[in-house]
Amino acid sequence: MCILSRRGEMHMILQFSCSNHKSIKNKVTFSTIAGSDNTFEEKLKTFSNFRVMRSAVIYGANGSGKSNFISALEFMCNLVGESMKHQPGQRIFQAPHKLNSNSVPSEYEIQFVKNNTRYVYGFSIVKNIVQNEYLYYFPKGRQVKIFEREAMEIKPGGKYKNSFGVSLSVLKENRLFLSCAANYTNIKEIEDAFLFFTEDIVIYNPNANNWTEYSIQLMQKDNKIKNNFVEILQALGTGVKDIRVKLEKTKIAAKDLPSELPETLKMLMTSQEANMIEAKLIYDEFETDLITEESMGIKKLFEVICPIIDIIDNGKVLVCDEIETSLHESIVYQIVKLFSQAKKEPFAQLIFSTHDTSLLDSSLFRRDQIWFTQLDKQRATDLYSLIEIKNVRKTENLEKGYISGKYGAIPVLNRNFSFR
Repeated sequence: MCILSRRGEMHMILQFSCSNHKSIKNKVTFSTIAGSDNTFEEKLKTFSNFRVMRSAVIYGANGSGKSNFISALEFMCNLVGESMKHQPGQRIFQAPHKLNSNSVPSEYEIQFVKNNTRYVYGFSIVKNIVQNEYLYYFPKGRQVKIFEREAMEIKPGGKYKNSFGVSLSVLKENRLFLSCAANYTNIKEIEDAFLFFTEDIVIYNPNANNWTEYSIQLMQKDNKIKNNFVEILQALGTGVKDIRVKLEKTKIAAKDLPSELPETLKMLMTSQEANMIEAKLIYDEFETDLITEESMGIKKLFEVICPIIDIIDNGKVLVCDEIETSLHESIVYQIVKLFSQAKKEPFAQLIFSTHDTSLLDSSLFRRDQIWFTQLDKQRATDLYSLIEIKNVRKTENLEKGYISGKYGAIPVLNRNFSFR
């Protein structure tokens, strides 16, 4: 992740939609553009004619598609960043809905802001190859085509007609043209769009990612981040007075490896550098080693808080699946508040899924910030916002309403179900 400060530059997701991705059969659309609700207007960011929200939360039963929706955005980001590496004959991974035939396209589209300019980018995948792709931007609010694609045919916008020579020569049916053009042109709009996916969107899965090493790297580089983290730990009542961290490159000595390892593996491991990390938490009368002596909760705090400070300071978008994993609900509450109460510049966003109903609080979220996933009779995911549901008062007890089933999106047990 980039840690350069970019104050004054605005980066945000406005809208994301997808279809035919895992449990998502038909098109669903998520938006951070504020609706008619006038609650917490001071926490919104105005961009062009849009009022944009800093955070959004997604609720739903297990298996309803929360994680699949986030994985669709992750798939889009990864394909933009990695498809240039695809070799001839290599197929793009595709996970269509089980009830769709293999001729139904998987479609992805995002509206976003990068460097204070709005973009729309999208593509479709059919039978593991790119079918369509397009990129537009809106200088002074007016839509301008950068390129459109149908199979292997590229149609540049008028301004870009003679700009894609080398990019066209490296294009393949398993590569996105945005990835090709970002690597083989110097077009600012192309580069900005590409970097939005590879730098500005940060997707975190607590079950797959581990940011401990990255947190240590951040604290070693920037004492301000370390001090901010210590202040947060103290505010949470952990008793931590200070932190001492060290990260350095080292080579593994053959004598430190298990004797039963094959010699070829030993040679490989000793020929490469590894990161040696050290993190000590200092209390009043003793210190502890983070890795071997601290609780899972402290380890998880150490892992996520520093990157979150970096994301807020640099105006990025954090997307997190089941944010509450290994974190106490009060800490998740404080993380949400960090984003909602962050200073106006730069603008950072938090989009996350959770099962923690204690966060369903009208003092924390507007109705258009709260989203739900629910399976229909075809086992297809529907995504909708609380603002779309009629007769929900601004002062309503949202947690009680959700648990009672008023908003849908909760598991419904068969009446005959029982534990034996």
